[in-house]
Amino acid sequence: MDELNGRMMACQILITGLIARVANEQKDPLRFLTDFRDEIKAVVNGVNIAGENTDRVRQVAQRTVDELFSLMKPPSAN
Repeated sequence: MDELNGRMMACQILITGLIARVANEQKDPLRFLTDFRDEIKAVVNGVNIAGENTDRVRQVAQRTVDELFSLMKPPSAN
């Protein structure tokens, strides 16, 4: 389980970095991040989750999206 958690964290860090890189190349990075976050949350809300305890899985996915985007800050003024 620790190995899986470590791999998931590595994926989250990689994805966060990629999103931040793309955002930095946009005219309005903060707007891009907000729009992208909203799109990802809509996907999480609409995706079909099979199995038991689907509400919990969806809640964890939503929290993960929030955590990923909370790691990003608006660019500094300098």
